[in-house]
Amino acid sequence: MKKIDENYNKILHAARDIFSRFGFRKTTMDEIAKAVHMGKSSIYYYFPGKEDVFKAVVDKEAQLFREELIRKISTEKTAKDKLHTYIMFRMMKLSELASFYEAIRADYLSHFSFIEEIRSKYDKEESHLIQNILIEGKVKGEFSSVDEPELAATAIAIAMKGLEYPLLISEKKDDRELMKRIEKLLDILFYGIVKVNNNSNNN
Repeated sequence: MKKIDENYNKILHAARDIFSRFGFRKTTMDEIAKAVHMGKSSIYYYFPGKEDVFKAVVDKEAQLFREELIRKISTEKTAKDKLHTYIMFRMMKLSELASFYEAIRADYLSHFSFIEEIRSKYDKEESHLIQNILIEGKVKGEFSSVDEPELAATAIAIAMKGLEYPLLISEKKDDRELMKRIEKLLDILFYGIVKVNNNSNNN
């Protein structure tokens, strides 16, 4: 079993590099087999076809991405810091991974639903994680207006997706501009958009 796992991971590692350089369409099973010094029939033992290899590569990236995010927020003590770290780290890490998607940009658009199918596996987990942070903040008195944490978590997740889509397909990566957008999102999340008049009288 150990040998099978080693071969499986070796194939995924080589395939990721090849997909990054040549894109999905131009990559062949022959090239993947050659990169890992295995016969093509051996590759088919693990994966029925090229699309299955690609799915496994993206799925693995998403899994590692999620695990690293969870480790990162676990070091924070307050719910506010957890939410801030979660959003900042998530988007900046995605910016690093964007080099992989940039290489397959032309394929990315034509296979958008295909990649979304893989990523959607983690949407529910992400929403649940954000929801737990919001509930923690509500219980500790850090957040005052989270009456519906599930709905709020969904809104935050959607807002992040709105930031990540142009990041993945953009020709030019500008981390400073991305940081400004994320900080603006965080300002709205933490402080809202309505100006509070402290001198107003309550009747």
